[in-house]
Amino acid sequence: MKKTYKIDVDCANCANKMEEAANNTAGVANAVVNFMALKMSVEFEEGADTKSVMEEVLKNCKKVEDDCEIFL
Repeated sequence: MKKTYKIDVDCANCANKMEEAANNTAGVANAVVNFMALKMSVEFEEGADTKSVMEEVLKNCKKVEDDCEIFL
């Protein structure tokens, strides 16, 4: 399953950090951050609970960029 989320991030480098953090989260098959559109596309692994996975993605993103936001 693939979903797109609106994000709030200040710079392209921060967006890259968010993308890397998202891709290193259990349950995420692939994540792509589009800084210009302020969107994150997330492809989930088979059978993953999207809500709990996205909560973990947000926690991991906050570790690398504390002022970012993902609108779940």
